[in-house]
Amino acid sequence: MQVRQPAVGDAFGAVLRRCWAAGGVPGVAFELVERDDGFLTAGDAARYFAAPEQWVGVERWACDQATGRVLDVGCGAGRHAVPLAAAGCEVVGLDRSPGAVAVTRSRGVRAVQGALLEAGAELGTFDTIVLLGNNLGLLGGPEQAPAVLGRLAGLARPGARLLGSGVDAYATDAAEHHAYHAWNRHRGRAGSQVRVRIRDRMLATEWFDYWFASLAELSAAVAGGPWRLAVAEEESAGRYAVRLDLVGRRPPAAGRATGLSTGSRTGPRNGPGVEPVDWRGIGPGNGPGVEPGNGPGVDGR
Repeated sequence: MQVRQPAVGDAFGAVLRRCWAAGGVPGVAFELVERDDGFLTAGDAARYFAAPEQWVGVERWACDQATGRVLDVGCGAGRHAVPLAAAGCEVVGLDRSPGAVAVTRSRGVRAVQGALLEAGAELGTFDTIVLLGNNLGLLGGPEQAPAVLGRLAGLARPGARLLGSGVDAYATDAAEHHAYHAWNRHRGRAGSQVRVRIRDRMLATEWFDYWFASLAELSAAVAGGPWRLAVAEEESAGRYAVRLDLVGRRPPAAGRATGLSTGSRTGPRNGPGVEPVDWRGIGPGNGPGVEPGNGPGVDGR
């Protein structure tokens, strides 16, 4: 019997467009994330439109430190870009998903479609680079991370900072995720890497790598490169955020603090309606799409 496969396309963007057309409310559009071992999870796309008071505390902590000209890598629907712009930063979003870029633009923030490693001089340089919504996962893995961090350094101004959030893949009791970590190691991959695609109706993105690095793995990836791990803030369930400071700069490609925090530095785990997908091996925070993006999809974003 013949089985029809989904068409390759902007599944992440389609989910965001549908959710935004309904006002970003819960219960309208759902992002399905498929891992390469067959594990599936679904999350309400409304989380990509969550207000700062609904974010996990470490993300508010990170955004409080954004200043000047900001590049939001894997911007998704603009969950972080929109509040940062409202706080006075000059924000540029970057996402591979045409739909994500369209939604962010419709919310009043400049956004550029493209892949980070292919981004050109037209982006300019930045005082702050953010990879939030678990988008440290866009580093891809221990082998890919040096190239990604080097590219980000090329887009950074002297004294720049990189603010990112992630989830430790190993901070779970779920047997299916531990089995996936073991399968990864058997294949010669880091246990904390995932290979996923985003599904929506008859569409699916290409498969892509995402990295749910532990802080120890992230520290090792940063060591010896153009960035220094300055601060790490940890929260429950393996969630964390970091600030990396630029200490050396690769050849470049041709303000003020935002005060977004609404509570303690770590704050509540989740706001109403924005419980993130369990990505212990599977999905992004902001969205994948772009990655996923400000998530995968690549947000959890």
